Amino acid sequence: MFDSLPLVLILLVSSVLLVGLFRYLKLPAMIAYFVVGLILGPHLIGVLPDSESSRHVAEFGIVFLMFSIGLEFSLPKLYSMRRILFGLGGAQVLITLFASISLAWWLGLHLTSAFVIGSAITMSSTAIVSKILMERVDLNSRHGRLAIGILLFQDIAVIPILILIPALGASSGDIGTIFLMALLKAIFLLSILFKFGRPLMNSWFALVANQRSRELFILNVLMITLLFSFATKMAGLSYGIGAFMAGMLISETRYRYQVESDIAAFRDILLGLFFISIGMLLNLHQVASNIGFIILVTLGFILFKAFVIMALARLFNYEIGVGIRTGLILAQAGEFSFVILALAREEHVIGAHAFQIILAASLLSMILAPFIIQYNGRIARYLSKSYNRNSSDTVEAIQSIGRTLKDHVILCGYGRSGQYLGRFLKEENIPFIAIDIDPTRVSDASAGGEHVMYGDASRRVVLDAAGIKTAKALVISYADFRATMKVLHVIQDTYKNIPVIVRTLDDTHMDEIRNAGASEVVPEILEGSLMLASHALVVLGVPLNRVVKRIRSFREERYKMFRGYFAGISDAEAEVTEPQLRLHAIEITKESHIHSWKLNQIPFAMLNVELKYLRRPNMLEDIEPRDDIVLSSGDVLVVLGVANKLNALEKYVLTGK
Repeated sequence: MFDSLPLVLILLVSSVLLVGLFRYLKLPAMIAYFVVGLILGPHLIGVLPDSESSRHVAEFGIVFLMFSIGLEFSLPKLYSMRRILFGLGGAQVLITLFASISLAWWLGLHLTSAFVIGSAITMSSTAIVSKILMERVDLNSRHGRLAIGILLFQDIAVIPILILIPALGASSGDIGTIFLMALLKAIFLLSILFKFGRPLMNSWFALVANQRSRELFILNVLMITLLFSFATKMAGLSYGIGAFMAGMLISETRYRYQVESDIAAFRDILLGLFFISIGMLLNLHQVASNIGFIILVTLGFILFKAFVIMALARLFNYEIGVGIRTGLILAQAGEFSFVILALAREEHVIGAHAFQIILAASLLSMILAPFIIQYNGRIARYLSKSYNRNSSDTVEAIQSIGRTLKDHVILCGYGRSGQYLGRFLKEENIPFIAIDIDPTRVSDASAGGEHVMYGDASRRVVLDAAGIKTAKALVISYADFRATMKVLHVIQDTYKNIPVIVRTLDDTHMDEIRNAGASEVVPEILEGSLMLASHALVVLGVPLNRVVKRIRSFREERYKMFRGYFAGISDAEAEVTEPQLRLHAIEITKESHIHSWKLNQIPFAMLNVELKYLRRPNMLEDIEPRDDIVLSSGDVLVVLGVANKLNALEKYVLTGK
């Protein structure tokens, strides 16, 4: 009907217009590509033919999606989130998969079709969830970390699913045997690749990089990705498995981030083509004739997934409200749902009617996802009275401290920079209250005598509880620009007169932050924490010459006060990849092995741990350690060391082993 050039032009114009429109409406761009494929595909206008060549082009999208997942596959990251990942994430995938397969089989579908449907419904959208959580500054919240952990396990779970589907399509034998053979092939290939491929890959990439040619470097990445994909296809597995293996190997080289940057444009364009090809498969006539059933299926699996995740979160000792929020965030289908469906259709392991129903339901759930995620907090508070009470308890706990303070400082964020500043304020006897959303850090730091409370500083009610009306200054020490801007908008709306000092990673957003109401912006360069402290002390009325003298004194004599920090959940990955000194609070009880011991009896030096100070119940000041101090119930040891040494000391304190 059309020559090639007009066809490409129509495709490009349609994609640009619809992607632009969907971004303006704050809807996922992938849905725009679906719509392009739907409108131009064979079931509507018929401009794009459903040909073998177009399906081959779309396969490149799957290849580069799997390559990107392999590139981000980090063993230290998985280890740091192992409880959420393999506990909560593993249980969610298995329960959802089993329930979906059982229901589909009970409705009369073949077991292979039921497996494909269950696998597709189990997945959630990494692109939609991570983007919205990032925009809402919820990535480090409890529900945010739960959601990301479950998504990571889903990404891992898709690998055996993609191994099994081609095997199911190639044979009618026992499913267990088929899967075992396919898995053994994948393990064999992985073993060979990681034994011989890693050193070879490092040497080869070094040789290519030494040519200092960006074009050659990109061509090399494309060549390796497609070679691995071809090899796994020849072994009876899917193209995607080979791309995943290539990504994993390259992630072990020092060229990982350069590769990730160079392929970003290719990946996004090819993924767009893949989603266009999926849109082409959707038959509007079948959808219209089954619209009631499709809506029922969509609502059914959204509610079921949300309920399963909520129940599992509660089982893992999270609040019911946190479980509801996590369940609502992950209730939709995901990108891998379409990868699974496309592969199943190609291998002829799912019927045409079931394919259309699940494809339409998955797409509808992803359209609804941004609206559901946007209101997840309100829904959780409406459904869970205990979540409301816990939220009120949090505010009341902050208020119990805030109402006793006057002319104090409010620290928003109590990471390393916030803790360093807190130590300066202590030296100057300036009262402060810190607010942080990381529960692990708050628990450990408060046990160690730090003035830190759990809460979200971007909520007006939390700032009111912290006594912002009587505060002398507010310091924002977040690394995330969006989190900083959320707090600044609240301040600008209600508390314009309070001086606000902001820490940033660099000077990229300095003008925006100043325009949002910041009195001082301190980019974190070589000595960012010292500069932040000096600005804060000047704003609080400390004479400039005294500030300069104190900073110089800290540099020359007391720089060791900056050693260590109370770590939180968000520091776990850094702890695994690069062990760092951190502070930890250990409480002594009657059952402790070292109860009634003198401090000089504890083998701190042997365990490579330093005792910083001691805290006692009802005593406001930190106690300098002395050899003759006898430990009793309620005493808290604040110690400095790397994570494994701190764990060893805590075990020794409790058990003597």
